[in-house]
Amino acid sequence: MILYFDCDTGVDDALALAVLLAHRDVRVAGIGTVSGNTSAGRAAVNTLGLLALAGREDIEVAVGAHDPLAGGFDHDAAPVHGGNGIGGVDLPAPRRGPIDRDAAELLAELAAAHRGELHILATGPLTNIARALARQPRLPEFVAGVTVMGGAVRTPGNITGHAEANIANDPEAAAAVLSAGWPVTLVPLDVTMHHRFAEADRAALRASGTPFQVALADMLLAYFDYYEPVLGERRVPLHDPLAAGIAVGDLEPADAPSLGLRVDTGTGAERGRIAEDAGAAHRTRVVLSLARPAGPVILARILGAGAA
Repeated sequence: MILYFDCDTGVDDALALAVLLAHRDVRVAGIGTVSGNTSAGRAAVNTLGLLALAGREDIEVAVGAHDPLAGGFDHDAAPVHGGNGIGGVDLPAPRRGPIDRDAAELLAELAAAHRGELHILATGPLTNIARALARQPRLPEFVAGVTVMGGAVRTPGNITGHAEANIANDPEAAAAVLSAGWPVTLVPLDVTMHHRFAEADRAALRASGTPFQVALADMLLAYFDYYEPVLGERRVPLHDPLAAGIAVGDLEPADAPSLGLRVDTGTGAERGRIAEDAGAAHRTRVVLSLARPAGPVILARILGAGAA
């Protein structure tokens, strides 16, 4: 599988990247960053640092959109992901910086170079994907599939009672991506909130001894501290790595109906909400449950044991 990864590198994006890098059948052709958990520029620094730790500085990283399609970036996820987006963990300075093209340009280039083969995994706001669509209207013809972590379809949101962060940060971009007519798999809070890591999983990462995996374990500390009072237990949901596991075939959906969806792009209280819409012109595969627990599969993949 040839894959473009679009992310706002916070703690769970880092875990998703680890899943991708550990998969021998996945070639990450490029990575773009977007403002979400942190700014697009900071997300690129985080991504390059992680790639340096993993010994994968061959992968190009492009800084993408700082601001959403409408308005400006004003989201602060520091209470969840730490001030630098990765739990306050300091990563080594990479030997190379971002490339001189933006993320939308990189995506359009990769899609043209790998027509019919490129898969997109997006774990942040969808601004870069929407901008690439605007730049290259034929992009859906070139892309094999799109997997998006985002939305809350039949469950409450995590930013408002209706909206999930990735969609709420750029509803206009989400609306463009979901209506583009390409095969989209949406991995919403409906499923990600039910699959979690426990402290034992974090300890297993740290015990692995590799600098990359130790850094992941240390990042998770801030994530655990945030979610413990929210969930009433010391566990963390696996939002982005779960989407990565579905994208690469490690995780099998049990319930994934094809639904018409509508994104609220208004200015009211429901802005960013994804609602079912039987009259929508295109259908989206929405993962609502998995065939087995995701945690052990994700941990095994990151630790190099393959899919459990």
